[in-house]
Amino acid sequence: MSNHNKDALFSLIKSLNRSEKRQFKLYVNRLQINADAKFLLLFDLLDKLNEYDENIILKKKITTKLQLSNLKAHLYKQILFSLRMNPSQQNTRMQIREQFDFATILYQKGLHKQSLKMLDKAKTQALELDEKTIAYDILELEKIIESQFITRSIFGRADQLIEQSEELSLQNLQASKLSNLSLKLYSILLENGYAKNKEEIDHIQHFFDTETKNIDFNRLKFKEKLWFYKANVWLSMLTQNLENSYEFSKKWVELFYEKKERILSHPVWFIKGNSYLLKILYLKKDSQEFKFWFDKLETVYNILPLNDNVEALWFINKFNSKLNYFFINPKENISPFLIKDILREIKSHQHKIDQHHILVLYLKIAAYHFLNKDWNNSFEYCQKIIQSDTSIQEDLYFYTLVLIMMNLYDSGNDQELDAYSYKTHQFCKKMKNSNIITRKISLFFIELNDLFPHEKVKAFRELDEFLKDADNQSLLRRNTNYINLRRWIEDKI
Repeated sequence: MSNHNKDALFSLIKSLNRSEKRQFKLYVNRLQINADAKFLLLFDLLDKLNEYDENIILKKKITTKLQLSNLKAHLYKQILFSLRMNPSQQNTRMQIREQFDFATILYQKGLHKQSLKMLDKAKTQALELDEKTIAYDILELEKIIESQFITRSIFGRADQLIEQSEELSLQNLQASKLSNLSLKLYSILLENGYAKNKEEIDHIQHFFDTETKNIDFNRLKFKEKLWFYKANVWLSMLTQNLENSYEFSKKWVELFYEKKERILSHPVWFIKGNSYLLKILYLKKDSQEFKFWFDKLETVYNILPLNDNVEALWFINKFNSKLNYFFINPKENISPFLIKDILREIKSHQHKIDQHHILVLYLKIAAYHFLNKDWNNSFEYCQKIIQSDTSIQEDLYFYTLVLIMMNLYDSGNDQELDAYSYKTHQFCKKMKNSNIITRKISLFFIELNDLFPHEKVKAFRELDEFLKDADNQSLLRRNTNYINLRRWIEDKI
């Protein structure tokens, strides 16, 4: 995966399916380009390679080292031109932008009336789909044409264009402020983790209230409401307010179901909203409502515009949800083919999604095997996480180590348990976002192997009492989602 990420052209070529490769060749043929053209030879070579290797390219003498960069840039551009013509890559935003580009060409050709007619049609479509940024660009070109040339349409149109422009400007400003707020809260979550005390919670809440005090919710349109709900989801996650997380993620999803064309226009945010709602319902252990929303989501899949991005997001959400439902209802049978399906889909989508999502799936698979007392497979998938060559979020790494220690304890591997308990304790001391839960757990495993059998029961009971404490519940619920540490401890008492 790292090689794909290092070279943009190679990554793009490897993302193409058979149909897209065939279309690229047809596109090149329509341009009447010689089959021996250097960029075509480079395309064929890179398509055959499993890893990007510049030395192999130079040995084939397709081009010189000095010219390679320009040749790659040209090929990259031609592939994008070809993809733009592919119906599967089309969306309404691109279609509106294309109409805007055509209208600009007509304007430059001096065909002002034709340009205005096309702009008006594109603007109407943009406003219907709440694409206000594009609509504003269209309005600006309309104003240029109307102000520079004498057109019969100017009478009565000037005030209309001014009013539309001012309204869109205000709406875009609100959308920009809310999207900035949402992005800032998400950035805080990634950089600093969840709020650790009341002081941090109050600080974040004050920041949010200051940024939203002038927002009139009743005047918000779809896009602004979406950003408002998203910002509230990040806020409630940061402050560990599960009920607010549920409320606003639900509103986020319901916003799309109000008008299903919004699902077609913004499938990514539709899937993302469902992903957060289902994750929060998992944390609430509400299996009935979880099943309701997941079943509803699956009925919509057939109308989603299918492209690589949507399919990758769908894969992550679908299998995360299926495994989460199993963890809520461990007594329910899980298909023996589910894990095989997940592994097959990981292989198919691994170059299109963040490695973190794959590692989380590995942790869930490891937890699934652990619940079925399959220590070897559970240990194997934990190793895939801790041996990953990508950057791993420290909480994921820590709880993977905890699951390994649970595995080793249950399988009776005392020697390795000692080694991993020490490793976990050392890692815990270096964690940026270590907390009372992580410190207590790491110390527990350090001491566990030195205890006599009757002392171990007492130690498990003391840890159980500690984890039952109300102040620790939100931390525990969030961080031990899949390894179900509490249930494991209770089984030992």
